[in-house]
Amino acid sequence: MTRRDLLKLGAAAGAATLLPRALAQTSAPAAAPRPQSIAAAVGIERAAAPLRILILGGTGFTGPHQVRYALARGHQLTLFNRGRRPKDWPGEVEELTGDRETGDLQSLAGDRTWDVCIDNPTSVPSWVRDVGRVLQGRVKQYVFISTLSAYADTATPGMTEDAPLARYTGADVMQETRATLLANMALYGPMKAACELEAEKWFPGQTTIVRPTLIVGPGDETDRFTYWPVRVARGGEVLAPPPEDPVQIIDARDLAEWTIRLCEQRALGAFNGVGPGFELSVAAMLHGIHAAVGGTAKFAFVDQAFVEAEKIQAWAEFPAWVPGGGETAGFSRVSAAKSIASGLTYRPLATTVADLLAWFRALLPERQAALRAGMKPEREAALLARWKGKR
Repeated sequence: MTRRDLLKLGAAAGAATLLPRALAQTSAPAAAPRPQSIAAAVGIERAAAPLRILILGGTGFTGPHQVRYALARGHQLTLFNRGRRPKDWPGEVEELTGDRETGDLQSLAGDRTWDVCIDNPTSVPSWVRDVGRVLQGRVKQYVFISTLSAYADTATPGMTEDAPLARYTGADVMQETRATLLANMALYGPMKAACELEAEKWFPGQTTIVRPTLIVGPGDETDRFTYWPVRVARGGEVLAPPPEDPVQIIDARDLAEWTIRLCEQRALGAFNGVGPGFELSVAAMLHGIHAAVGGTAKFAFVDQAFVEAEKIQAWAEFPAWVPGGGETAGFSRVSAAKSIASGLTYRPLATTVADLLAWFRALLPERQAALRAGMKPEREAALLARWKGKR
C-alpha cells in the first residue's frame, strides 16, 4: 500500500462530516427513523453544574446523540445549522439558522456568551476562522471534532495525541472549500489538521481537539461498518479480511456522550476518540457480530497475499479494515489511554450491532437494498470460489 493509498484511506476514514450533506440529496431523511441515544433512557445523572452549550451542526450523525445526552445531563443548548433536517429533541432546544458554507453567521453575531462551543461538521479551515472571528471572547471552551486522518503518519502502533500532524502543501489552505476537498480527498487530513491549528489561533488555551476513529452505530448513513452486521445476518459463507489484523471503531453514542463529559470537565488539549480500549482483531469483531445477530454465517478469512492478488479494496470492499502491517500498521492501533483516563467508556459490541440493525431495518426497502460500502454479492461469490481453489 503506497503513501497515496494511505492518504485516500485516511480521508475515507474520517469523511463522515462530509458525506451526510451529499447523501441527503439521494436519501429520504423524513422517512428514516431517528436513532436513539442512551440519553433518552432513564437513569442519566444530571451534571453538577449546567452549561450553556452552543453546537455547530447538531442534526447529523453524532450531533443528535450529543443533544439528547446533554439535555439529560441538564445543560442548556443552542444549535446553529441550516435548519434543513428533521429534529426530535426530548426537551427545549434553541435553534439558530445560518450557513457556514456561504458565510452566513449573522444569527451568531452579538454579545451573548456560551460556556462551550462544539464544532461538529467542519473540514474547511476558513469555516473555523470565520466562526473564530464571530465567537472569539464569547465562549470559554471550543471543542473541535477532528479525525485520526489529521496525523501525518499511521505506520507506528500505539500513536498518542502528541504525534506529528499532516501538513498542507498547497498554495493557500484558506482558499480551499468543500468543493475542492470533495474533488481531492487526499486533502482531508491536512485540512483537518489546519482546522485544528486555526482553532488554537482563535481560542488559545481554550481548545479541545477530539480525533475519532471510524464512527459506527445507528444513524450511520455511510454503511462503512453496517455492511458487516447486514452481511453476517444474511448468512452463508462470508469473505473476510486477514483474521489477526486489528480494527478500531467507536459507537457514535459513546463518542457523543464522552464529548459532553469533556465539556463538563473543561478538559483541554487533544484526545484520540478511538475504541475499544483493547486491541480488537478482525476475527474477534466478526465473531462478536455473529454472536449478536445469530444465524448460519461462516467466515472465510483470506490472507494479505490474496487481498493484493485480487485487488480487494481496503475500507471499501472490506469496510472497517486496513492491512495490519506496513504503512498502515498503526492505523487501527492508536492509543486510547488518555481518553479512557478522561472518562471515555464503551458500549458492548453486541449493543452497537443490535441497535444498528434495528435502525437499518427500519429504513426504506430501496435504501436497505443499496448498501453504500462493502463487497457486491457476485464479486464475493467469485472470490470465495478462487480462495477455495487456492486452498
